[in-house]
Amino acid sequence: MISTIVWGDGSVARAAIRAVDAHPALTLTAVVATAADRVGRDAGDLAALGRVLGVAATDDAAAVLATRPGAVVYAGSGTTRSADARADVVAALSAGAVVVTPPIYPLYDHRKSEPVVREEIRSAVRDGGGRLHIGDVDSDWAEHVLPLALRSVGDRATSIRVTETVDYSGYDLPGSVRYLMGMGEPLSFVPPMLAPRMPTMVWGDRVRQLARALGVELDEIREVVERVELDVTVETATMGKFEAGGMGAVRVEVQGWVAGVPTVVVEHVGRIDPDVAPEWPHPPAGGAGHTVLVDGDPRIAVIVEPGPRSGGETAVDRLVGRIETLAGHEPGIYDEVDLLRR
Repeated sequence: MISTIVWGDGSVARAAIRAVDAHPALTLTAVVATAADRVGRDAGDLAALGRVLGVAATDDAAAVLATRPGAVVYAGSGTTRSADARADVVAALSAGAVVVTPPIYPLYDHRKSEPVVREEIRSAVRDGGGRLHIGDVDSDWAEHVLPLALRSVGDRATSIRVTETVDYSGYDLPGSVRYLMGMGEPLSFVPPMLAPRMPTMVWGDRVRQLARALGVELDEIREVVERVELDVTVETATMGKFEAGGMGAVRVEVQGWVAGVPTVVVEHVGRIDPDVAPEWPHPPAGGAGHTVLVDGDPRIAVIVEPGPRSGGETAVDRLVGRIETLAGHEPGIYDEVDLLRR
């Protein structure tokens, strides 16, 4: 059994506790909490399992790492505190652990990360003997892992397009929907997620990895951002009114160009009302969905509809499932392309 700790106490951490508990090759030995009110609570309670696991959450990460765990599921926020998250990952790798974690953007594509950051991680791997895998959770496996798997079906793939479509009207995340994405705000307001170079920071590494899977060298990455106003005021059950004249829909493309052609494209379409921008792609089912098109011989198109469990939860299951595979590899840094080729 691989002794495994879960570091964090948000939604990803809760799903990770459930996934570790269910995995036959893993045993949950510790939970490192980041919120004071969760310290001392049983992991089964934190994960809403309905039973006691006998593992109380602690805030002493150093003491937990001193036990030399076999694996760490790092679920601290890598978006809002990337420097701290990176330091935590370095500490876990230095302790010799297999570390799996959702995206920490400076590390997501370690080949393209800043030299100082890259060497920091490599040194931790060298010194501690750990293994690092950063997987996708926010946009789930359909946007990242599935295209790589489909690429392996044929040997003449020429391009990949991934489209994520989201109806934000059922979300209860006003900070993310209104501020980060800009829904309901005037088009003169440039939200953080749509600022120049931000889409490439979020989706660019995925484009580069898909290009590696295709076996092509990108000439450049371009961003395309389109926004549409609401014609009428929209009332949502969870986030209130979105006034007419504010942004009602956004379409973002991060395009990897090869020889004058957009060869790898990751597209995100989001709406606060399903009737806005009818000419843009719509979810294959209510709420959200993904479409993956791998052009070539054969030409493969796959539509992914959401099931009863969230895509993020199934992606966490997959991320945790990588631990057993990584434990059999040499120390190093592994992305999805590396693991699919092994």
